[in-house]
Amino acid sequence: MQGSLGREFMKARQQEIEVRSKRARLPRASEPHRGPSRSFFRSRPGASVVRITFGVVWLIDASLKWLPGFRSSFAEQIQQAADGQPAWLHGWFTFWIGLLEPRAALFAVLVAVIETGIALSLILGFARKTTYVLAIGFTVLIWATAEGFGGPYVSGASDIGTAVIYAVVFLALLVIEADAEPSRFTIDARLERRWPSWRRVAEVGSVPVDASVHRFERVAVTESPEAS
Repeated sequence: MQGSLGREFMKARQQEIEVRSKRARLPRASEPHRGPSRSFFRSRPGASVVRITFGVVWLIDASLKWLPGFRSSFAEQIQQAADGQPAWLHGWFTFWIGLLEPRAALFAVLVAVIETGIALSLILGFARKTTYVLAIGFTVLIWATAEGFGGPYVSGASDIGTAVIYAVVFLALLVIEADAEPSRFTIDARLERRWPSWRRVAEVGSVPVDASVHRFERVAVTESPEAS
């Protein structure tokens, strides 16, 4: 009788170990369904909605840069941004006016091309991490030149300029995508399947797939019947 009970106990124990081993082999993506739901911004669709919406805003802004009026008034906008600035900023604006004014049409087209590229990258999800970082630098440069740092800050000034706000939004996208699940609704996802190293250009703080697989394999081996 005791031998029979012992065999039954060992059989039940082995079945329990096999079940735990199978659970360890399951992908981590299935775990959130058993735990608390992720927030809107941390979810795959949520992060994509924020990115695409911001991309549409940029596309509208970029379309305005292709109008003839922007090219004809580009140098004038830089000159107006310099008016009323403090004396210690005169050298900064003198440099940019001297650089841009003789080539105003060329730089106006360049700004339109860059903004269109940023808009399409946001909407399509192409090279997201690199786009966010470069866009932060671009928008800060626009804020420091064409928008005159949002100044001059005299009585009656009402805002600090829109470009610096855009830079903050791009920084927020970096933070959101660092905490969100890798998105499938992007061109980056297709490129990563073909070239895994593309993740360095596209993903923010994501764990490589290979490392995740190896981690689960180690857990499975640790809890397998042979290891016990």
